[in-house]
Amino acid sequence: MALNRNATIRWYGHACVEVRTPGGRTVLIDPWFGNPRSPRPAESVDACDLLLVTHGHDDHMGEAVQIARATRPVWPSIHEMSLWAMRALPGGEDAVIGMNKGGTVKAAGLRITMVHADHSAGEWGSTQDAPIYFGEPAGFVLELEDGYRIYHAGDTNLFGDMRLIGELYRPDLAILPIGGHFTMGPREAAYAVELLRVRDVMPVHYGTFPILAGTPAQWRDELAKRGLGSVEVHAPEPGGAVG
Repeated sequence: MALNRNATIRWYGHACVEVRTPGGRTVLIDPWFGNPRSPRPAESVDACDLLLVTHGHDDHMGEAVQIARATRPVWPSIHEMSLWAMRALPGGEDAVIGMNKGGTVKAAGLRITMVHADHSAGEWGSTQDAPIYFGEPAGFVLELEDGYRIYHAGDTNLFGDMRLIGELYRPDLAILPIGGHFTMGPREAAYAVELLRVRDVMPVHYGTFPILAGTPAQWRDELAKRGLGSVEVHAPEPGGAVG
């Protein structure tokens, strides 16, 4: 399947992605609208039917609670994060769905499958001198109403079981981190594309800070080295859209 022209995938910098589905749903993934490259403040977000947070680091949790309080989305999350989110939100028991890797849930008319990510997930707690454990990091495969599948890998290193994600869930678009240092860089992300066997990809988690030095141009070069020069790298500017 080619890029879905009935959906809009918009990047707001770092790993913050908004998906407008063919059925008119709004999905937010890793909603850190406060990142230095975002052209949109979190206060302007007035619609969110489905909220996904890949792991508990501040640069991915972002303004999730603020947005959830304002828009009342369904929030599927890994078990430990769901325990926290249920208490952080008024009426959270009705909005938050606890799940784990390998599980699939139906919410807001969409199918969400949680898959593995190779990263960490603790964040400093304000009330104790120790990190809060939000459960393991994860990626998500989001299936839209028309069957189009988007894989948002979250923060991750390259791992061999990306081949299984490709074989089992057959994503049409892979959203992968390329910045390096905290995640895989362009070289590893090119190998990930080979394992996933996708034809359309979108880079995230790069350029936010100088240390996240990987670029879409470097990714294209690494793809070409692997014989994957025909893979389409969709790299909009922050606030720009694919689809």
